[in-house]
Amino acid sequence: MPACGLSTRMGSAKALLDAGGQSFLVRVVSALAAGGCSPVVVVAREAAGAVAAEANAAGAVVAANPDPDEGPISSIRLALAEWGAGMDGCAICPVDHPLVTGATVRSLVACFEEESADIVIPTWRGRRGHPAIFHRRVFPELLDPGLPEGARTVVRRRPSRVRECVVEDAGVIADIDTPSEYRSHFQVA
Repeated sequence: MPACGLSTRMGSAKALLDAGGQSFLVRVVSALAAGGCSPVVVVAREAAGAVAAEANAAGAVVAANPDPDEGPISSIRLALAEWGAGMDGCAICPVDHPLVTGATVRSLVACFEEESADIVIPTWRGRRGHPAIFHRRVFPELLDPGLPEGARTVVRRRPSRVRECVVEDAGVIADIDTPSEYRSHFQVA
């Protein structure tokens, strides 16, 4: 899970924001773990910072990406280079999607296993969201340094290999990036 952005639009670290009694990070880690993802890897800017400590406390494995200027794809590459060899697939969920549920992740994993798809993406009311699951067959593409739009490039490259999994979870499209979006989802003072 990429969690090392600067959160410039939010004004503070999104990973540590309160999302109804748990931080964004804890909610995403919990949903991925409850959905059957193991290990859950959180890529933070620092190996010993507050985000890393929160991830460790939530039971995640932490990887440090001290230079995430390339965007989330640099964190994805770092995690795949370290842990990808032993995985059939990888679910990628940005930390700014804290409303995704474990049940949704389970549905996506089931779709991934049943369909033998290269890429599984959740949809809610026709809109694509997160987390996306990538089969190990596409790991080399994700590791390619020439992706103009990161993982999105891999998804759009060959649409026929993408399976959409319809879910009843608006959390898959709830991308919380700004203070107003945050206030619309959570009671904050």
